[in-house]
Amino acid sequence: MDMPLAVDLARIQFAFTVSFHIVFPAFSIGLASYLAVLEALWLKTGRQVYLDTFQYWLKIFALVFGMGVVSGIVMSYEFGANWSVFADKTGPVLGPLMGYEVLSAFFLEAGFLGVMLFGLKKVGKRLHFLATLMVAMGTGFSAFWILSVNSWMQTPAGYDINAAGQFVPVDWWAIVFNPSFPFRFVHMVLAAYLTTALVVGAVGAWHLLRDSTNGSARVMFSMAMWMAVIVAPVQLVAGDLHGRNTLQHQPAKIAAMEGHFETENGAPLILFGWPDMEAEKTRFALEIPKLGSLILTRDPDGEVRGLKDWPPGERPNATIVFWSFRVMVGLGLAMVGLGLWALWLRARGRLYVPGWAHRAAILMGPSGFVAVLAGWITTEVGRQPYTVYGLLRTVDSASPLDAPAVATSLAVFAVVYFFVFGAGVFYLFRLMAKTPAVHESGPPETEPARAAGMGQGKRSAGGEG
Repeated sequence: MDMPLAVDLARIQFAFTVSFHIVFPAFSIGLASYLAVLEALWLKTGRQVYLDTFQYWLKIFALVFGMGVVSGIVMSYEFGANWSVFADKTGPVLGPLMGYEVLSAFFLEAGFLGVMLFGLKKVGKRLHFLATLMVAMGTGFSAFWILSVNSWMQTPAGYDINAAGQFVPVDWWAIVFNPSFPFRFVHMVLAAYLTTALVVGAVGAWHLLRDSTNGSARVMFSMAMWMAVIVAPVQLVAGDLHGRNTLQHQPAKIAAMEGHFETENGAPLILFGWPDMEAEKTRFALEIPKLGSLILTRDPDGEVRGLKDWPPGERPNATIVFWSFRVMVGLGLAMVGLGLWALWLRARGRLYVPGWAHRAAILMGPSGFVAVLAGWITTEVGRQPYTVYGLLRTVDSASPLDAPAVATSLAVFAVVYFFVFGAGVFYLFRLMAKTPAVHESGPPETEPARAAGMGQGKRSAGGEG
């Protein structure tokens, strides 16, 4: 039995399935809250445009929610089949947390989802709004418990180890609110909101390029750009605080993220380079002196540990972590830029005049998903070689399986996932390409912008943005 190969294949399989899965909850968490805000605005103002926009995204939410549920089920199979040692050793701690997620989140979502989807004309406006709020709260509870589970694996606390080698709870408060949980939870929820905002903004921009007078498209684009300009900078701050927490609890991960192999006082910020794990150096490094120490320690001469402080078998793969982290941060900065661009257009009264900003918003539509995936790659690869950081190694967590068996299931999963979820994503694009209903105009323009938009409202090649 080739255990190292089997473990690698099991890791690839789990990474493949969780990568498919995570994009759907990231979208549904933000979309559920967006739907609640739209319905609240409709109830408060009585404007049909908010209800039209709500109903447009409600169908998309139903499909995204369903794909998220289906894509997550298979991971339970993988825990039992490929990671049974991990499941046995961590079960007393993680099992109840996963159970709480089902009881407090999934049941809440499933219980009110039908009312949310089909009950507007049957239960009345206020009760329907309550159902929408419950679904939104359910997605938040789900994120809470799942992030608590993952955070405990990163920064375990509140446990003891019994004679059988199992982690057993001694302090549930410390387990749930472990040291990295608050930072990880805030960072992920903000990421979900940004992911949703960028998709909504891209769809709104697409329809504005076709018809700049479409009321629902205006609502989509305006609300999405407000979210980008407000939340994207907040996310950068949250990410910085999360990074400092990681420096305290997982310094080897930070060393890999920053591409540092040598421990230094006054460490530079390496903007770009190629970490070479064998040579133990970052090649072609483009550096800013002392900025790495300043960001991480708030002291330009502060000490930043390098990967050489850990034995080779204890180091995460810096090549992967270094670049996944930069993809995430780079996209975050691009989101800030898009939000500021839209704010500048809004101040000039040209937010709805078709132009390059709308094309950029379309291009940025999938960037939230890419950033979420890059962030999770940074988190999970940076935790290696452990499943429970510092306590349970990945190689010791796997089931005693043969590599061919894992390879076969991986191949089957790949074929099924690409077929099923490829069809689902194709249908999502079909729904998003459908022109929103026009029963009422959206947010008004100023007179200069209205004049600038005359004659190009129904053309896709409009004025400059």
